[in-house]
Amino acid sequence: MSVPGGGAAHPSGDERYGVLDDELGRWDFQPSALLELLHAAQELFGFLPAEVLRYLANRLGLPLAHVQGVASFYNLFTFAPRGQHTCTVCLGTACYVKGAGEILDGLEALRGVPAGQAGGDGTLSVVVARCVGACGAAPAVAFDGQLRGRQGRAAVLARVKAWTGT
Repeated sequence: MSVPGGGAAHPSGDERYGVLDDELGRWDFQPSALLELLHAAQELFGFLPAEVLRYLANRLGLPLAHVQGVASFYNLFTFAPRGQHTCTVCLGTACYVKGAGEILDGLEALRGVPAGQAGGDGTLSVVVARCVGACGAAPAVAFDGQLRGRQGRAAVLARVKAWTGT
């Protein structure tokens, strides 16, 4: 079976693999295009499931550990479905010293979900960044991609409660 765009169908029947194959072909199956292909895969699937990482490793002729290592190095990639809203807490040194750890603890306690996982209701994902480059405005938190500096625990929790209705 073939899929739109000419890619071969994946045994699972998931047409997104055909689209991913088209993207692989666009990059001539070059391992040097791994970052671009990871971005394309995440856009297609919403996150990077283990099966997709294995698929890319196989199609590019790369060790799976290399693909996983590259994907896990960058904060933009996620390995589980994200919630409707995303709250990213910077834990770089300046942010941590100015209270980012307490913000993260508060979010995890409020939602009952550790950072990096979406809550059971799918409304919120809490993500940790090692540094967002806003050290002068520490602690920094991004709400759905919009960076805000000088955030306090109470303000962050209030914003998240408005999103989640808790």
